[in-house]
Amino acid sequence: MHAQVHFPEHLEPHELDAYLERGWFRMGQGIFTTNFLHFHQQMYSALWLRVRLDEASRDSTQAKLARQNKQFQVHIGPASLTLEQEDLYVRYRQPLAFEPSASLHQLLFGKSIAQNIYHTYEVTVRDGDKLIAVGFFDVGATSGMGITSVYDPLYKKYSLGKFLIYLKMDFCRNRGFEFFYPGYFVPGYSYFDYKLTIGKRSLQYLEFASQQWLSIREFSPAHIPFRIMCDKLQELRDRLGEGYPDCKVLKYEYFDANLIPELKDFELFDYPVMLQYTNPHANIMAPFVVYDVADEQYHMIVCSPAFTPKEITENPDYYSKHLLMVEQEVFATPSLKEMEDVLLKFMAP
Repeated sequence: MHAQVHFPEHLEPHELDAYLERGWFRMGQGIFTTNFLHFHQQMYSALWLRVRLDEASRDSTQAKLARQNKQFQVHIGPASLTLEQEDLYVRYRQPLAFEPSASLHQLLFGKSIAQNIYHTYEVTVRDGDKLIAVGFFDVGATSGMGITSVYDPLYKKYSLGKFLIYLKMDFCRNRGFEFFYPGYFVPGYSYFDYKLTIGKRSLQYLEFASQQWLSIREFSPAHIPFRIMCDKLQELRDRLGEGYPDCKVLKYEYFDANLIPELKDFELFDYPVMLQYTNPHANIMAPFVVYDVADEQYHMIVCSPAFTPKEITENPDYYSKHLLMVEQEVFATPSLKEMEDVLLKFMAP
């Protein structure tokens, strides 16, 4: 599955390490993974990152930030969420171009008021008595996970967000940890690009197809899963010619519906893009064709409507009529020609 969420009642440090190694991350009191994202009517791939702390050393950026911010007071200890931190978060979130969590409490705990299942630490930065930045991170047995960093917008020139990440990494390295996980970056969406400058000589990304951690220096646009899926399906569509106007490559609006707690057990269809054939003379839903980067095959899948949303997107490039549930796989092949032949037979009058 491309999007999953779990809500464990208890999480041992070594269990957190195992989740992180597979490309999972904290969400409130749950833990989730996703491989695709939707921002401003555009689809993207999410590629998970980690830093090998045994190979990371202080770089010029970290040294510069340490000199620049030496007048501030830094403290690291077990997290203790306070009203002062919530007030700082309100100031931090106001100028953001996207809609973040409503509060730090919601970000860390969601709707839960139960005990925190994570071992969470905080880094605070003060200018005298004034709290100007705070960051939260979780620790496992040999890994650290950076959750969030917030700062006073009036201190933006001090790069406190990046400063906090380095402080978290130093703490984990000093405890003998192997890895620090800062979350994902999103090729083509520059907001997350700052993560690519953190410990970049020892920075790795989780390669989608092989599920192996590779040096970020090996990454190229040719490795972007969503782009590969789109290109493969468009190639198939182009081979069909102009005689099939009811056959289209569409983005799927609800690809991440499995992350909704109430829907997580339905195992909904979660491909972000698909080739859809709409038979104008039939009342049944035709199979979809997808391309799976993990096994490098085309798959023809029969789905049924699981839910019908009250509102659907008007964008013709998206499928949003139903949340879809997978019923069965009809055919799979790595061959473009074989899938073309099967699709043509299926669409024949």
